[in-house]
Amino acid sequence: MSDVTAVKNLVEKHHALKQEIAKVIVGQDVVIDQILLSIYTGGHSLLVGVPGLAKTLMVNTIAQTLGLDFKRIQFTPDLMPSDILGSEILDEKRNFKFIKGPIFSNIILADEINRTPPKTQAALLEAMQERAVTIAGNHYKLDLPYFVLATQNPIEQEGTYPLPEAQLDRFMFAIELQYPSVAEEIEVVKRTTSDNKPTINALFSAEEIVAVQLLVRRIPVPDNVVEYAVKLVNSTRPNLDTANDYVKQYLDWGAGPRASQNLILAAKAHAAVNGKFSPDIEDVQAVATGILRHRIIKNYKAEAENISEEQIIAKLL
Repeated sequence: MSDVTAVKNLVEKHHALKQEIAKVIVGQDVVIDQILLSIYTGGHSLLVGVPGLAKTLMVNTIAQTLGLDFKRIQFTPDLMPSDILGSEILDEKRNFKFIKGPIFSNIILADEINRTPPKTQAALLEAMQERAVTIAGNHYKLDLPYFVLATQNPIEQEGTYPLPEAQLDRFMFAIELQYPSVAEEIEVVKRTTSDNKPTINALFSAEEIVAVQLLVRRIPVPDNVVEYAVKLVNSTRPNLDTANDYVKQYLDWGAGPRASQNLILAAKAHAAVNGKFSPDIEDVQAVATGILRHRIIKNYKAEAENISEEQIIAKLL
């Protein structure tokens, strides 16, 4: 099958997928789009939202529609790395036997990831980056596709361990969930307080998703679009001579090269699901906020003046 046909197929599958997810999830279109883009590109996402916005339900539903294996890990202050990765036990014949932890799945929901100490958070790092884990000197490959979706509550700071920048950088998108509109909330209440359970159909298989990820990588990108993405990321760095006054005024730190790579990958996927065979600057702009939001660090002046990351990115765009 040619890449042109594959892109057309992806457009149809993507629309069907969104309709299937809409059977359970009301609204949240932008959020679902960004999660699906990160799956099509093999990235990971961080969902930031207050409790009760159906984050877990959303991930569960997406996993079902994609026909993937799904595991949820509830992060708590006493969670140990072995609770995630697995551990070796002695069997009846007194031989060591490895029992796989929940990390061995296609989609991992790391629920409230900032509630667990850095040592346990770091257990996810190798898996996210290398798609493999090392336990007791043994190297285990994880099944593809592999995707971590972490959630974080932005309000509670008691007993939390903020994610270090190095780990935040591993997430392709940081996605902010907003409260539903009144009409959407009425629909949510109607659906969730009745006894009808919608049937979710799996529209993809693991092999098809890996094929989509390879297709996205093969999509050509014009030089001017790559240049635009790199210059946009460069413009977030306040310590460069070329930085504008606005950035110097409000930012302590800018995004690294991984942001440029992710902008191009996400722009390719964004173009593909919209039926285009090559991304343009509009595709980069469409994904920029979710990719840069967690990679720029504001200074005290920005905090004092209540300037958000989104305002800074909008100004740069």
